[in-house]
Formats: sequence, structure tokens, C-alpha cells
Amino acid sequence: MSRVCELSGKAPMTGHKVSHANNKTKRRFLPNLTDVTLMSDILGQSFRLRVSAHALRSVDHRGGLDAFLSKARDEELSDRALKIKREIEKARPAA
Repeated sequence: MSRVCELSGKAPMTGHKVSHANNKTKRRFLPNLTDVTLMSDILGQSFRLRVSAHALRSVDHRGGLDAFLSKARDEELSDRALKIKREIEKARPAA
């Protein structure tokens, strides 16, 4: 399973582990991913996604999955999240 957030595109970063003697060895910084079930109000359906804690806070801040996906850039979203975004845009009533 890929270690990439499906909503924000957050992926592992690389850096150095630095000892007290200032020796540097390579290490990876992994994103804080969790499996969550998010509900779409417009579709009336729930979706299981692998999301970082940062993206989950953003979803709550923007007012839910529908609002988050409507403002999210397509390049950051995974294929599954992009498919959900298109379904929501189709089902949204024209204003």
C-alpha cells in the first residue's frame, strides 16, 4: 500500500538523522496516515480513504468532504478521490 495521502498528496520525505557527534545518516520522514471513513452529504454515501492527519483537519475546517474536494486541486488528489470529486460535481444542483 502506498504511503501517500489520497486527499493532500503528502508523501514520504527524506533527510538526515544527526547524532550528537554530528554524524549524518539517511532517514525517511513518513506522513501520519490513517484509514478513515468520510461521509459525502451530497451523495449520501461514505467513502474509505487513507488520509494524513493534516488533511483530516483540513476536511473538518472546510466543512466536510464535499467542500474540501470542491476546493482541492486535481493534481493533489488520488485517482479514487478525483472520481469522488467528479461524482459530487455531477450530483450538485446547478445554482
